[in-house]
Amino acid sequence: MTPSITTLYQAAQDDRLGFWDAQAKTLVWDTPWHTVLDWQKPHAKWFVGGRLNASVNCLDRHLGTPTANKNALIWEGEDGSVQTYSYARLAEEVNRFAHVLTTTFHVKKGDRVTIYMPLIPQLVVAVLACARIGAIHSVVFGGFSALSLRDRIEDCGSKLVITADGGRRRGQVVPLKSIVDEALSTIDTVQDVIVVSHLGIEVPLQSGRDVLYEPLMAKASPYCPPQSMDSEDPLFILYTSGTTGKPKGIVHTTGGYLTHAAFSTKLVFDLQPEDIYWCTADIGWITGHTYVVYGPLANGATVFLYEGSPDYPDKDRFWKLIDTHKVSIFYTAPTAIRACMKWGDHHPNAHDLSSLRLLGSVGEPINPEAWRWYHKVIGNSRCPIVDTWWQTETGGIMITTLPGYHRMKPGYAGLPLPGIEAKIVGEDGSEVVVGKGLLTLNEPWPSMLRGIWGDPRRYEEVYWSTLPTYFAGDGASKDQDGHVMIEGRVDDVLNVAGHRIGTMEVESALVDYNGVAEAAVVGVPDDIKGQAIVAFITLKEGVVFAEDGATLLKNWVASRIGAIARPTWIILTPELPKTRSGKIMRRVLKNSAQGLPAGDVSTLANPDIVELLRAQISATMNRL
Repeated sequence: MTPSITTLYQAAQDDRLGFWDAQAKTLVWDTPWHTVLDWQKPHAKWFVGGRLNASVNCLDRHLGTPTANKNALIWEGEDGSVQTYSYARLAEEVNRFAHVLTTTFHVKKGDRVTIYMPLIPQLVVAVLACARIGAIHSVVFGGFSALSLRDRIEDCGSKLVITADGGRRRGQVVPLKSIVDEALSTIDTVQDVIVVSHLGIEVPLQSGRDVLYEPLMAKASPYCPPQSMDSEDPLFILYTSGTTGKPKGIVHTTGGYLTHAAFSTKLVFDLQPEDIYWCTADIGWITGHTYVVYGPLANGATVFLYEGSPDYPDKDRFWKLIDTHKVSIFYTAPTAIRACMKWGDHHPNAHDLSSLRLLGSVGEPINPEAWRWYHKVIGNSRCPIVDTWWQTETGGIMITTLPGYHRMKPGYAGLPLPGIEAKIVGEDGSEVVVGKGLLTLNEPWPSMLRGIWGDPRRYEEVYWSTLPTYFAGDGASKDQDGHVMIEGRVDDVLNVAGHRIGTMEVESALVDYNGVAEAAVVGVPDDIKGQAIVAFITLKEGVVFAEDGATLLKNWVASRIGAIARPTWIILTPELPKTRSGKIMRRVLKNSAQGLPAGDVSTLANPDIVELLRAQISATMNRL
């Protein structure tokens, strides 16, 4: 019997370590642990002495049960092709590939394997095969450039790369194998490259290094014994996509990470056996690791995957997919929600979305207007929304409203999960009961990062030097009910005439203005104010900006926040510079507004937007 949410919160409050001990026991362990937590700040060890295997918990535990014949994966490609994998079939594929890795390529426990693939079932197979044999996987998002890929391969010392001939994006081929070849042209640590023939196109194969996936799988054994892993053995490295400097390889270990992934997926999404669950994130991001692969599969869920763009071939693709496959849980980014809102209600209204029962938001704060649209138009005012806050570093969801239990408040992420201790503090570390401050996690949690690969000093400097507790890097506020609103990154805080203004606060006000679909705000140097606010906005389709539109919009922001937050410039743009995953690249906006080089734009979905932005900036700023 599943305990009630009230019972979970009470148990965590009464005995936090006992609570996590109970959650870990829902997994399958080879050897039990003798100590729940060994905390030597800032280093944690969870479930010390315990041994388990992540792939066993995602696959083997379901074999011999009715779940074995249930769909683990339903995949649709951008071209409309569909594939399904039962848990039994997925388990066999993972075993075969694990056998290939160990016998043909002699991959062993602790070896690093870089995976650079499109969002296809073989990516899930590769991830779980690495987990099965104890290899540490490093998944690199297929939108990253050859240089970014090379940096990540070099940093973790991968000996093997798994890729595909190519991927699909808006009807175009993404030449993944060519990008891998370019990345490896200047390094010699990689001994082998495995190539999945996803598109069936011819790609050059380097003799002695490159091998096709399909012939290897045809000859492989359908069973590969799992490696029993210590709870603290690394499961994966995932690089954060910071805008400057060397990427950080965030390390997550096996037992604690899997405990929180399984627990939070079940609790936050209220998983039921019949659900068709769709998290739109690519597996190249932490959301894909935790809430596409490990969390749902550990719970025996049916996961929907889609390789492609939400607006190809038409802007109703998301809604068509939900209608066709009867998706019941939909978890996506505010960027995607705002884009769909901009495209118009007629796209979702053309499809039957009645299968939906729960909606989720992830990746950045969602502004109230987008939240309300999501709730009304997509959820038909009946689906709860879980607005989740967490990070690559936290491994899983930390703060949200739990469906059917917490009161939903547009713009507020909600409350910490049971077992999670989060506080808002001032810069002196004192707790803020109601009001704004810095968001900190003041007690260790099982899925916390264990460090930065190869750089322990950086781990301490980045996360433990600002406050006595773990500092998330985000500003936040708390209302009288304890609900948390994420204000945005502290390093995105503007300092205008000595006043600290969160970019999220200004962006939310802009998007609340009738006709504005999306907004991004940056600060530029100002001789008098210190920083001046530059607001980049896109309009909803069919909206025409009046001649005095900029003035009206500035006044609107001033009326919502205060005169100090009034933008100095409003820049109209047909779209914002975003990565293929939908993340707004504010560095590009900030540099462009200051007349500086945009920097690396290889991860932009539309690199051509940079020149258009520069022209708009020049035309607007020169008028003042």
